[in-house]
Amino acid sequence: MGSTYYVGTHSPIYEERLRNGYFSSACQHHTRRNKHHWEYWTDFFKGRIIAKNMPYKYALEYVADTLSASKTYDPKNFKGSTTLEYFNRNCPHYYLTDTTEEFIRWCLTEYAENGWKNLKKRNTKKVYDEIEAKYPKTKIFDVMKSVGDLPLLKEGI
Repeated sequence: MGSTYYVGTHSPIYEERLRNGYFSSACQHHTRRNKHHWEYWTDFFKGRIIAKNMPYKYALEYVADTLSASKTYDPKNFKGSTTLEYFNRNCPHYYLTDTTEEFIRWCLTEYAENGWKNLKKRNTKKVYDEIEAKYPKTKIFDVMKSVGDLPLLKEGI
């Protein structure tokens, strides 16, 4: 499916949304089958969205995936803070537990400030466990997050 909408400068998911009134079958398929996507850890129950902590392994995969995507889609402008800025800009639209959000932000901040230096397993696992101990393992969203209007999809973005 991704090859159908591949353009090389941005996500094929965006292209599919452009062509199909915002809906992406590829996004549904991909995020519901890959545990490093926050959507995988969400459920719908009685009109609410329930988010579960993304396990340590998959939270790290998320960090690696977003760093890779940031560098792949805009290699000329990529710098240490690029992915953190993207995450901070888009996080208000995500359904994440406090543990998952805080851990991902910590990892991306560490990368922005120090590169890979402090992102070794002994450090990241310790931080994850400390953060996880502070919060419940699930988070219930009673209201859908609707931050602004849907963006106007534009070709060539």
